[in-house]
Amino acid sequence: MELIVILIVVAALALVAAGVGYARRNKPRPVPPPTRPSTLKAGGASPASTRASTATVPGPDAGADGKAATAADRAGGDGAGGGGDAAGGDEEGDAGDDDRAGTDEAQAAPAQLEALVRPRFRDRLGKARSLLSGYLGSILSRGVDAETWEELEEALIRADVGVETTMSILDELRATAKSEQITESGALLDALKAQLRGRLGGAERSLRLDEATTNVWLFVGVNGVGKTTTIGKVGYQQRLDGRSVLMAAGDTFRAAAAEQLETWAERSQAEFVRGNEGADPSSVVFDGIQRAAARDIDLVLADTAGRLHTKSNLMDELRKVRRVAGREPGNVTEVLLVLDAVTGQNGLVQAAEFTGAVDVTGVVLTKLDGSAKGGIVLAIEDRLGIPVKLVGLGEKIEDLVPFDADEFVEALFA
Repeated sequence: MELIVILIVVAALALVAAGVGYARRNKPRPVPPPTRPSTLKAGGASPASTRASTATVPGPDAGADGKAATAADRAGGDGAGGGGDAAGGDEEGDAGDDDRAGTDEAQAAPAQLEALVRPRFRDRLGKARSLLSGYLGSILSRGVDAETWEELEEALIRADVGVETTMSILDELRATAKSEQITESGALLDALKAQLRGRLGGAERSLRLDEATTNVWLFVGVNGVGKTTTIGKVGYQQRLDGRSVLMAAGDTFRAAAAEQLETWAERSQAEFVRGNEGADPSSVVFDGIQRAAARDIDLVLADTAGRLHTKSNLMDELRKVRRVAGREPGNVTEVLLVLDAVTGQNGLVQAAEFTGAVDVTGVVLTKLDGSAKGGIVLAIEDRLGIPVKLVGLGEKIEDLVPFDADEFVEALFA
């Protein structure tokens, strides 16, 4: 009897133990709270978009897919977009450390473009002014005589105004002095300044931008004048003015040129298109234009390979680039010849050759601050009728400024 009782107790204990184990194995586990994803504001950008959106145009040997590099597709937003909210955001209340763990990407917004403070001509044209000051001091020390005219002629020619333009200026000045009976040297110099302002004052110097079209500004010139840097500065300034910009690396012969331009595109938060080394420059530029049109980008800035103006085959290639850039949907509104002010009268020869090839609409005169030959401005406009639209007064972005005839003349004679 006692044995039966013991067996019953043991069986009961076994049943209880089995029930407890089952209950533990099937107990519902708590569900962790959901993690909120990092969010971007409308028009926001991921860290990749702080770089320029980039596309690569395949060269002649590229595979079927062309191995196009499209950072824009990876970026998920436009290069100028604002940053995203932190996970949860301030508007949704306090969040714990786990909620903020994945927010670094959303917070990596592109830096704001820095506003620019433009320099004054007078502060940057010291070399050109110094060249003239010796002559002007001598002229002002006496009345108007034969020596006055000789010194004025020498001063203008040394400033690279050129012989033909110098003679034209002095002939007009002599006529003014005679009609107004000018005998004082100070009055004669005032008449000269007024004449120079008049010669430079009638040109249209604004950079043309047409509405509702894909504007193309083509930059041309010989090697070493600063085309790529000029494009970068112009692009930055246009972005500051609120325009969307795409830079096309049409110089496919020099790899460093494309890399340099891409760096400028990143800095300016502009889009960028380049080709494989040795690719057809026309195809690169046209690809950039098509890309800009598809994305409603306001302006395409197209670089070209530096070339000697005396090489007819290279100039023929430049003509092709110009023709292709003007095809739909492109609208070439500026062809800007970049000249180094230090080259002086040789720049006049370059301007004539490039104008004959691609119908130059304006000149960008770089390194004017480092040259005593600012008179080339007068020679270009007088001999070729091409307006100087931009001048470089230093190395910084803000040092590329619109040409101001009045300020230029005052800076030379101040």
